[in-house]
Amino acid sequence: MERTPHCLIVEDDREISSLIERLLPKHGFRSSVAADGRAMDRLLGESRIDLVILDIMLPGEDGLSLCRRLRGNSSVPIIILTALGEEADRILGLEMGADDYLAKPFSSRELLARIRAVLRRVTMLPDKSSVAKPAILTFEGWQVDLTLRQLHSPAGARIVLTSGEFDLLVAFCQHPQRVLTRDQLLDLTHGRAAKAFDRSVDISVSRLRRKIEIDAKAPKIIATVRSGGYFFAAAVAASA
Repeated sequence: MERTPHCLIVEDDREISSLIERLLPKHGFRSSVAADGRAMDRLLGESRIDLVILDIMLPGEDGLSLCRRLRGNSSVPIIILTALGEEADRILGLEMGADDYLAKPFSSRELLARIRAVLRRVTMLPDKSSVAKPAILTFEGWQVDLTLRQLHSPAGARIVLTSGEFDLLVAFCQHPQRVLTRDQLLDLTHGRAAKAFDRSVDISVSRLRRKIEIDAKAPKIIATVRSGGYFFAAAVAASA
C-alpha cells in the first residue's frame, strides 16, 4: 500500500492555513500546520514530511531564510507562497532552492495541481504517462541515477540537487546536443502545470551550472543560445 504524502503548511495566516489543512485530506494528502520557523523545525523533526508549502511573510525568521536553510540540509520539495505581483520574491525563492511558487490569492485547484506536479517529479505520486526508461545516464564522467534521482560527480561524490534542478538536468540529458527553448524546458520539467515564467528556467540553469561546470561563468556543458534557449553540449550514454 502506498504511503499518503504528508504536506507541511508553514503559514501564520490562520484563515489560509486552515483552508489548506482542510483541503488536502480530501484529495489524498496528510497535512500539518506550522505558524513559524520554530514550529516548522519541530514538525520536521517529529514526522516524515514529503512537501513544504512555505509562506514568505512569516513572524521571526522569514520564508526566504527558511527556504535557504531547508535547502542547505534537505532535498524536501518546497512550494513558496508569495504576494500577488511580487516577482522579486519568486525569483529569490527559486534562487534559494524552492521547487515552485504560487501567488496569493490562489485557487484550491491550482494549489492541488502544483502539489501533484512537484510530488510527481520526485516520484512520490505515480505518473500514468511514465514509460520504461534507462536507469543511468552518463556524461563527461557524471552519473545521473533516474531510479534514485541522484547525481554523482566524476569523483563519485553525490551532488545534492533540488527536484527542479534534477528534472532540468534529465531534460538536457534526454535531449543532448540540440537547442531547447525556455518553453520546451518548462514543458519538459513542469508539464502543463507550469506558467510562462522564463526566469525560473534561467535561475535553474544558473544553479545547475554552479554544480556541474568547472567554471559556471564560462560554461562548457550547458551553453546559452542567444534568442534561442540552451544547448547541452555533452554526449550522453544510457544504461540499465
